[in-house]
Amino acid sequence: MSDNAKQNENGGIPIYLDPDQPLEKRVDDLVSRLTLEEKVSQMIYASSAIPRLGIPEYNWWNECLHGVARAGIATVFPQAIGMAASFNDKLLYRVACAISDEARAKHHEFVRQGDRGIYKGLTFWSPNINIFRDPRWGRGQETYGEDPYLTGRMGVAFVKGIQGDHPKYLKAIATPKHYAVHSGPEPLRHSFDARVSQKDLRETYLPAFKECVKEGKAASIMGAYNRTNGEPCCASPTLLQKILRDEWGFDGYVVSDCGAIYDIHAHHKVTNTPEESAALAVNAGCDLNCGRVFESLVNAVKQGLVSEETIDRAVKRLFKARFKLGMFDPPERVPYAQIPYEVNDCEEHRRLALEMARESMVLLKNEGGLLPLRKDLKAIAVIGPNADNKKVLLGNYNGTPSKYVTALEGIRAKVSPQTKVYYAEGCDLTSTQSSYWGQEATAGFAEALAAAQRADVVIMCLGLSPELEGEEGDAARSTAGGDKTSLDLPGMQEELLKAVCATGKPVVLVLFSGSPVSINWAQENVPAILQAWYPGEEGGTAIADVLFGDYNPGGRLPVTFVKSLDQVPPFTDYSMKGRTYRYMEDEPLYPFGYGLSYTTFEYSNLKLSAEVIEAGQSITISVDVKNTGNMAGDEVVQLYLKDLEASVDVPIHELKGFSRIKLQPGETTTVTFTLTPRQMALIDNDGRCILEPGRFRVMVGGRQPDKRSEALAKTPILVGEFEVRGEPMELEY
Repeated sequence: MSDNAKQNENGGIPIYLDPDQPLEKRVDDLVSRLTLEEKVSQMIYASSAIPRLGIPEYNWWNECLHGVARAGIATVFPQAIGMAASFNDKLLYRVACAISDEARAKHHEFVRQGDRGIYKGLTFWSPNINIFRDPRWGRGQETYGEDPYLTGRMGVAFVKGIQGDHPKYLKAIATPKHYAVHSGPEPLRHSFDARVSQKDLRETYLPAFKECVKEGKAASIMGAYNRTNGEPCCASPTLLQKILRDEWGFDGYVVSDCGAIYDIHAHHKVTNTPEESAALAVNAGCDLNCGRVFESLVNAVKQGLVSEETIDRAVKRLFKARFKLGMFDPPERVPYAQIPYEVNDCEEHRRLALEMARESMVLLKNEGGLLPLRKDLKAIAVIGPNADNKKVLLGNYNGTPSKYVTALEGIRAKVSPQTKVYYAEGCDLTSTQSSYWGQEATAGFAEALAAAQRADVVIMCLGLSPELEGEEGDAARSTAGGDKTSLDLPGMQEELLKAVCATGKPVVLVLFSGSPVSINWAQENVPAILQAWYPGEEGGTAIADVLFGDYNPGGRLPVTFVKSLDQVPPFTDYSMKGRTYRYMEDEPLYPFGYGLSYTTFEYSNLKLSAEVIEAGQSITISVDVKNTGNMAGDEVVQLYLKDLEASVDVPIHELKGFSRIKLQPGETTTVTFTLTPRQMALIDNDGRCILEPGRFRVMVGGRQPDKRSEALAKTPILVGEFEVRGEPMELEY
C-alpha cells in the first residue's frame, strides 16, 4: 500500500497525524512508512528530520537535575543532594512541577524561534537515583543520598512532577539514571565491571529504580556506562529485559549513557565492532543511543546481527514517547503547550527555590545557642573562598540564574543598616604552595584576621566546589577525574579556620559541598556549623535566614559523614558490607538522618495497631510530636525498622518512613505510618524477597537510632516491637 493510500477514511489525513486515532495505531502507521535508514536515523539522540512525512528533527538530550539546565536562564534550585536533605518529597514534587513548567515554556519558545537543538527538547535525563555509597564519588551530589528508601521516595516525587498527571499527554519525560549499580570511580566508568551479589543488587541498588518505574511510571530509563556482573548495562538482557520489562512491566524506552555503546567494543572489549555493539544493545532492549554507534545498525541488519523487526520495536517505543508529548498533535489540543514563556524564571519559582534552599539547610552544631545571631550586631566578618562564590550556588548539571544571591550578599541584606560587614576571601579553595612569583598560599590570612579582630562574630564560608567534585571531565580541579582522594577541607582552608578561631571571636562555619567533608577539627572547636550544600540561586538568602533566625533549620543529612577514608571500604568494592548507615559498624562524624533545630520536640504515645500480626498483614504506627521550645520549627519524624530474627544478614536498621512537619511553639500533632508486608520482608542471599515470621523492632524519633546520633542530638527514640506469625512468604519484588 502506498503512503498516500494509508489515509483515514474520513477526510484523508494520514492516520499518524489524526489525534483522534488510538496511540498504537498512529505509531504503527508512522513507522510502517519509514525506510530502514530513516528508522535508524531516529534511534540517535540527534534524530534527523524526515521532511516527506512532516517529521521535524528532534534532539533527545536535555537535563533538569535541579532546574532546566544548559539552555540559558532558568530557576536554579538547590543541588539534588541538598533537596534530599529536606526529607520533603511533597516539596520536591512542587519543585519538579515548576521545573517542568519552565521546560515546556522554554521548549515551545525555542521551537517558535526555529531552534530544535541540543538541550531544547522535552526528554530530560534526570533524576540521578544512584546510591551514594562512597563519599569519594564526585557525582554523589547529583543523587538523593545513600538510602534506598529516601532515594525512592524522592525519585518518585521528581518523576511525577516532571511528567505531569494528564490522562493522555506527558508534560515532559523523566529518565531515572544510571541503571544500574553505578557510583564511581569516575575514571574507570567506561571499562569497569561492578560485581555485586544478588542480595545487594535487590536490597540496595535496584529499589529506587523499581519505585520510579512501577509507582512513578517513568517513561524512560538511562543505562549506565559500566558492566554489572559482566554485562554492559546498556546491553544487559538481565537488567533491560528480564528485570526492567518482564518483571517490572516497564513500557517506555531505554537510552544509553553518552558514548556507552562505543565503550562496549572500545573499552569493555565485549564485542569487536560498532555493528556488534549496536546490535547487542538493541537486541537487549536499548532503544536510543546518546552517541553515534547506532548509525551502524543499517550494516548490522545486513550482517544478520539484528532484525528489522527488532529495530521497529525500538523506533515504535521512541515515537510513542513523542506522540505522548503531543509533538504530532495541534498545539491547541495539548494543554501543556499553552504554558507561556513568562513562567520561566518567574518570581513564584524564585520563592520556591528559596523555600527548598531553606529546607535543605542542616544545622550540625550549635553550642551554647550561638545561633541565631542578632541582626543588630555592631560588626560581622564574612570570611572564606565560598563567601562570595557564584559557582558554589550551582552544583553541576545546572541552569543559569538571572540573579545570584551569594552568602555574603544574603548576610549583607539581612543585617541592620548600622551593622558593619567586613569581607575577606582569606585563601582560595585549593592552593597549598606559593605561586611562581612567591605569593604564599596564606597571603590572604592577614586581611582575614584583621576583619575577624574587628567583628563581634565571624561567619566562615568554606568547603568544596563543583570545580573539585563532579563528573569525569567536568570538575576541572578534581584530583581524581571528578572524584575525591581526600575528605578533608582542601587547600589552606582548615589552617585559615584555625587562625580565625585563635582570635577568640565566636565562629560560625557554613560548609558548602555536595558530599561529606571530614571536618573533625571544626566539630571539636567551632561552636556552630551549618551544612549548606550547593544551595541554588537563592542560597545566600536561605543561609542568612537561618543564621539570623528568620528560618529555623530542620534539614537532615541524606548521607553519612565519616571521620576519614579509613572508615570506608575500597572504592571499587560494590559490596555494601561496612558501607552507609545500614551496614557501617564504625562511629561516624555525623550520621545519616541527623540535623538540629533552634527549638525542641518531644515524642510520646507511640502506638502500634497490633502486637501480633499474621504474615501478609500491614501494621500502623502512630506517635505524638510536640514543639516544646519557644520558636516555630520543622521536625523530620523518622521511622526505622529492624528485623530481630532474620535468617540472613540484614541492615543494622533501615529507614521505612519519614514525615517533615511544621509545628508552632506548644503545638502537638500525631504522625502515622503504615508498614506494609513488603517493607517487613528481607532480601535473601539469592535475591528473593521473603517475609519471614518473627519479631521486629520499630524505632521512631527525629533522628537515626544509633549511639552517635544520640550523643549529638541528645534526644530520645521511642521503641516498640511486634511479631509476625505464620509461614515464610515469598513476595513480589
